[in-house]
Amino acid sequence: MTDFAPLENDLLLRTARGERVERPPIWVMRQAGRYLPEYHEAKGDHDFFECCRSPEIASTLTLQPIERFANLLDASIIFSDILVIPQAMGMTVEMVEKKGPHFPNPLRNPTDGQYEELLDRDVDVAKELDYVYRAVTLTRRKLNGRVPLFGFCGAPWTLFCYMVEGGGSKLFIQVKTWIFKYPHESKKMLDKLAKLCVEHLALQVKAGAQIVQVFDSWAAELSPSSFKDFSLPYLRYISKHLPERLKALKQEQVPMVVFAKGAWYALNDLCDSGYQVVGLDWLQDPADAVSIAKGRVVLQGNADPGVLYGGKEAITAVVEDMVSGFGGGNRGWIANLGHGITPFVNPDDLKFFFQEIRRLAANGDARITTA
Repeated sequence: MTDFAPLENDLLLRTARGERVERPPIWVMRQAGRYLPEYHEAKGDHDFFECCRSPEIASTLTLQPIERFANLLDASIIFSDILVIPQAMGMTVEMVEKKGPHFPNPLRNPTDGQYEELLDRDVDVAKELDYVYRAVTLTRRKLNGRVPLFGFCGAPWTLFCYMVEGGGSKLFIQVKTWIFKYPHESKKMLDKLAKLCVEHLALQVKAGAQIVQVFDSWAAELSPSSFKDFSLPYLRYISKHLPERLKALKQEQVPMVVFAKGAWYALNDLCDSGYQVVGLDWLQDPADAVSIAKGRVVLQGNADPGVLYGGKEAITAVVEDMVSGFGGGNRGWIANLGHGITPFVNPDDLKFFFQEIRRLAANGDARITTA
């Protein structure tokens, strides 16, 4: 086991365990990224996936927001991508400038040859994604105990969407064809993906990750009934089998976070899905979410990322609503955006967002009534 520096700020981990805390911890999705000028300097002429495959560059990018927003962030998240799993399976994934991820040869149908090949392939996750684990270890060392480090993966449903659609989509015609025309074959691939997700998360923890998050970015494309068929069972598979895999690897258990963007209708089910933390997007009212969760899980979120374009007055108003809705922040809330930071955000506006959470949630004790 690698020796790392003792953790100086464990606020996020204590919150994720449901403990009463002095204030809500803060981090944001995509906090390491292109909105930062220093990101472009460190990235240089390397394409996106080259940065992911270089432990040195990935660790540098991961630490940039920690260093810029010194003492305002309570967690880091490894610079990587959810689509490294399809890449490990043998699919080609390119990051196209101003377009996003692109699969030149997506899954067409269950008889296209590639489908069976992917299902049958024995993926050596440790070998194929070794660069991710080396980046995690290097980053954990560089953090030197300042804040905990997140590992992550894409949820099986979201990965399947990309593998079938060939990239992002507005209509999701191809993946809807698959789940309604080939439900059995779809579920076989989702099962394969879930197993790979467990291994990828476990190996990130072994490499040094102290908490993990599963991103179901395209959950909103499913109806409530379809979500129960094609997403929820595989999210539950991960939460059930990851602790078992960590035990087999002789690793300590870590908190698990699930973020199913747009699946507001499934919050009650997600609270019983085996994760300690449930992430919310900005479509969910914080107070309503608290009333649904009933203390079963810690909630994470959920400011509209767009507020960062709106100036200080708008940011303050949104933070006030969050602090009030989530009950002040002494228990059960990790402050975050409702999705990742969007392009062209001014880093100073994000800093103000962090500062306002600190200011407005600092007296959280006064807002909480004892049950």
